Order: sequence, then C-alpha cells, then structure tokens
Amino acid sequence: MKNYAEDIDEQDELFEHHRIVADKGQVPYRIDKFLMDRLPNVTRNKVQQGVKDGFVLVNGEAVKPNYKVHPGDEIVVALPEPPRDTEIVAENIPLNIVFEDDHLMIVNKEAGMVVHPAYNNWSGTLVNALTYHFQNLPTMQNNEGRPGLVHRIDKDTSGLLVIAKSEKAMAGLAKQFFDHSIERTYYALVWGEPNEEMGTIDVNLGRSEKDRRITVAIEDGSRGRHAVTHYKILKRLRYVTLIQCNLETGRTHQIRAHLKHIGHTLFNDATYGGDKVLKGTRFSKYKSFVDNCFKIMPRQALHAKSLGFVHPITGQYEQFNSELPEDFKAVIEKWEHYVQHN
Repeated sequence: MKNYAEDIDEQDELFEHHRIVADKGQVPYRIDKFLMDRLPNVTRNKVQQGVKDGFVLVNGEAVKPNYKVHPGDEIVVALPEPPRDTEIVAENIPLNIVFEDDHLMIVNKEAGMVVHPAYNNWSGTLVNALTYHFQNLPTMQNNEGRPGLVHRIDKDTSGLLVIAKSEKAMAGLAKQFFDHSIERTYYALVWGEPNEEMGTIDVNLGRSEKDRRITVAIEDGSRGRHAVTHYKILKRLRYVTLIQCNLETGRTHQIRAHLKHIGHTLFNDATYGGDKVLKGTRFSKYKSFVDNCFKIMPRQALHAKSLGFVHPITGQYEQFNSELPEDFKAVIEKWEHYVQHN
C-alpha cells in the first residue's frame, strides 16, 4: 500500500525536540553523524529514520541522511516517540456508529475522547474501543498502532470519523484524503465577526518552534506545509460568529491555527487563547455570561459535522451528517438569547 499517512495528517506526538545551530567553523559532516554526537540516548538507525521521515529540518527544509552540515545551518529535530513494549489494550467502550458495512464505518466521536493511544493517553481511546469491537482492522503503512484510522480529529473536537475495516477500503479512502477529494465540513464558533461572508485561508502551517503543542501560520511559506481552509458565515451573534469550515488539506490543528491567524480564535480554545474574553464589553455581567458559556462547553467550539466521499468498494458517493452535540447547541442558544435581550 502506498504510504499516504504523512499527507493525511501530521503527527503530534514528539518526545524529543532540539534546535542546533552549526558553528561558523563547522566542517562538512553527515547529518546523521552530526546529530549522533549531539543528541542523548539515540541510535544511528533512529536518527537516520527520523531524517528519512522528515522529522529533521535543516534551515526549514527536509534533507536526506547523507546531507552534509555546513557552518551556520539551523537544525531542528523532532523525533517520534518510541513505540511501547505492550500491545494496544482492547477496552469495552461504547461507540456511536452512524453507518457500517463490511468495509467501513462512520463513528460520531464525543468530545474528550482521544483518537489513538499516545503519550499520557494509553487507554480510553477510540482505537482501544475499535480493538475491542472489531478484529483484524487494517493498519496504514507507517501508521502502526492505529488500526482502522485514515484520519483523526482532536481530543476535544466532536464529530464524524470514517474507519476502514478492510485493506481495500483503507487504500481507497487514503487515496481520497491524499487527493483532497473527501468533503469535510466543520462547524466552529469563533470570537469576533469576519468582515466577509465567505473566504479562503491559504497559508502554510507548521509546528511552533517555541511550543511544539501549537501549530502556527507561516505567511512567507519558508517552512511548514501547504494548508487550505474554506469558510462561510452561518450566523452572526455580535461578539461571536458561527461559521462553516471546509478542509481542503488535513494538517494538525488546521482550523484552529488558521482561524487564529485571521483574528477569529475558536471560542474556548484554551491552547490558542480562546478561553478568554476576546471580544465584547468590559461589564462584569458580560464576563459572567461568557464564563457561564465556558462552563457549559468546556472545550473548543469545533464539531466535525459532515463527511462526503466515494465509497471505495461500491463507487457510490456517500454523504454523512451529524447533529451538533448538546453542549454546542446550548452555547449557541445562550448567545442567541444574549443578542436578543442585550
């Protein structure tokens, strides 16, 4: 199977992160040997694999293992975490299955559920549940430990995911993600009111060099990966706006980072600063109202509402939709009431 994993979604879990600037007197030296001398507790194979997988950037660009370091080169290293010794533990966690046949299924994930096991989240994930309910789910090349997954959504984002149950389905779905032909619609509540009724954000995204948990926009395109988000306004609520986002690409935290970049951070997105009053009055009554909204929806206001794709086996176009979860609906209703009576 062709490796589409890296194009479908960037990886979040990194256990080492280093920034090294080569000395002015640095003689040309292979990148793998250069890093072996400077990184603790790594093997040459691990370094070489990290370089091949694109986790080592020199001056913002991926390089080959035989690249020779030159004076002044800036090397950023972010290696994937080591695999665990134990296998995935099957857990009897209920799943909200919207659709299922012999080749795939659509799951409506609740907010708060991590999609796959990773550092600090080895249990209670969607993959733990899938392992319990289904046998022999396929795994994408270079995506070991994540059976059935061809894409993912963040822990505190709710909504639809497609799960592959056969190798053929996985290959067909992965190809559609790679080609950006899968339709993915999200509903987001954001701070402020965009001026335009619709627009496109076409700005590279990459991991922040200051905080690896955060994805940042890189306007000059000097690094990062190409990312495109289309949006349109659904409802203006004075200090916040309900918008629809359609993903053309699938980068880590894409919607969250793109919306922050244009000045409309997701409501109650703590990672990106949306858990503060970013728009509105200074009155204590208003702040209390916003705090109550945060309590009702203690997560970023983002929901994966629909998925559309060609069924990899039947060839038929399929469209799946989900209702907004109760916390999301409750917050919108509170803002509607606020706008009407204030």
